Amino acid sequence: MCTSSKYNNLLRADRQHLWHPYTQMKDFEQRDPLFIVSAKGPFLYDHEGRCYYDSISSWWSNLHGHCHPKIIEAITRQSSKLDHVHFAATTHEPGIELAQQLVSLAPSSLSRVFYSDNGSTACEVAMKMSFQYWLQTEGERDAKKRHIFISLDRGYHGDTFGAMSVSGTSWYHSSFSPFLFESFRIPSPYCYRCPYNSNIERCGIECLMPLGKILNEKADEISGVIVEPMLQGAGGMIVHPRGYIEKLASMVKTAGVHLIFDEVATGFGRTGKMFALEHSGVTPDFLCLSKGLTNGTMPLAVTMTTEDIYMAFYDDFHKGKTFFHGHTYTGNPLACAVAVASLKIFEEEAVLERIKPAIAQLQQGKDNFNEIDAVGDVRGIGMVAAFELVQNRGSREPFSSEKRLGWQIYLEGLEKGLILRPLGDVIYLLLPLCLEKTDIERLLEKTFEVIQKVSTA
Repeated sequence: MCTSSKYNNLLRADRQHLWHPYTQMKDFEQRDPLFIVSAKGPFLYDHEGRCYYDSISSWWSNLHGHCHPKIIEAITRQSSKLDHVHFAATTHEPGIELAQQLVSLAPSSLSRVFYSDNGSTACEVAMKMSFQYWLQTEGERDAKKRHIFISLDRGYHGDTFGAMSVSGTSWYHSSFSPFLFESFRIPSPYCYRCPYNSNIERCGIECLMPLGKILNEKADEISGVIVEPMLQGAGGMIVHPRGYIEKLASMVKTAGVHLIFDEVATGFGRTGKMFALEHSGVTPDFLCLSKGLTNGTMPLAVTMTTEDIYMAFYDDFHKGKTFFHGHTYTGNPLACAVAVASLKIFEEEAVLERIKPAIAQLQQGKDNFNEIDAVGDVRGIGMVAAFELVQNRGSREPFSSEKRLGWQIYLEGLEKGLILRPLGDVIYLLLPLCLEKTDIERLLEKTFEVIQKVSTA
């Protein structure tokens, strides 16, 4: 634990040198950032020993709890054997074993594994592979037309330029619009704010009509469609209605373009199944994974794809079909060893079966938030629950941005031992899979108190 003087010196150094992500640094002129010194299980501990539930799984990455002994053991064992080696024409046991495990868990047609560093690059890899596939199967003249991707208007796929180009969360990316490539956006299935003024009882998934129109008119210009299946994360924790992904996938398949699933946030048990795609039975052409892959301990990402797509790149070198993409830490042995250990925990601790009571508790308990006047919508899936706050329930008018209700709730949450980092005025819980029913009850109770207190102040 830090002494008071050491703590103050470190915070002074933080202000002098650090620039935190997605943070308006001016907010910390009069207050300190949360100083975390240790973690265990679902808890984070600050410099004064105060305990906080890691209610958002450290940006959606922690699965089995912090400092899980099997994860620590994997890091220790691998670091004393092989810490890093480049992955170009070089291989190693953890990289091979992880690929085998992933292929055994994913739909059978996803038989090839390409490693990268983070969720953004996993999506960029899928888009680059998709475009180059058409280039190498349809011929350069015809395939150059296939340079457009379709995405959802509240989708989020990362912060690199390609990922930003297919993300619809303009409040994150609008500053960089001059550098982004052209893409088509279709409405998200945002049922609470349905663009067709429908409701869940009479929903005909009209929000897919624009997709049908684009595919009918411009299919030969489309490389692929990229979506977060079942749950859109940064766009507001939007849960897709039943039948949406199935209908979207059918339209994409009929049009003969690629389907890319971004499961960076939803993979590895978050929705109650290993992959969110299992809720629909749909198999994409590309599956992008990261975050929980290493239990939040090491940067690692995966793009999985089919043998057909792989073989479009498999040829004599002089024909120029090599996929020229890679990173210094591609397939890092330490990261791969940790990911192997994390996947073994799923099996050895029967995680997906064990979390069923916790999921039931969360999904039932979340509905109590409808009692709070400022809560306009309650939604959730698996270990995720979200509460959209509005100024007026009848009109669904949002709070003004100047009020910063989400920020106030974050600050009050800290007082209650919660990390509630909002998405605008959407307050959410995205919970570690190690939580028990009693933890869920306590979290819901504390979160209810925070939202009610701040929204009625």
